[in-house]
Amino acid sequence: MSEDFNMSMRKFLKQVGVTSQQAIEKAMREGDTSGKTFPVKAVISIPELGLEHEIDGTIAGADKGEA
Repeated sequence: MSEDFNMSMRKFLKQVGVTSQQAIEKAMREGDTSGKTFPVKAVISIPELGLEHEIDGTIAGADKGEA
């Protein structure tokens, strides 16, 4: 794979990670999350290539003030 491809993919994945973490932390701060575990799903798609990649997991809630 080319260097341009690697750089653009890394840039995209960094953006996904940073913005996703910010969105999750905001939701956790605004919700009642103490002592709860939440199912989570991330989906990456490239329709033109027929790619639909799903990642499932869980995120443990934080006590108020921790998220």
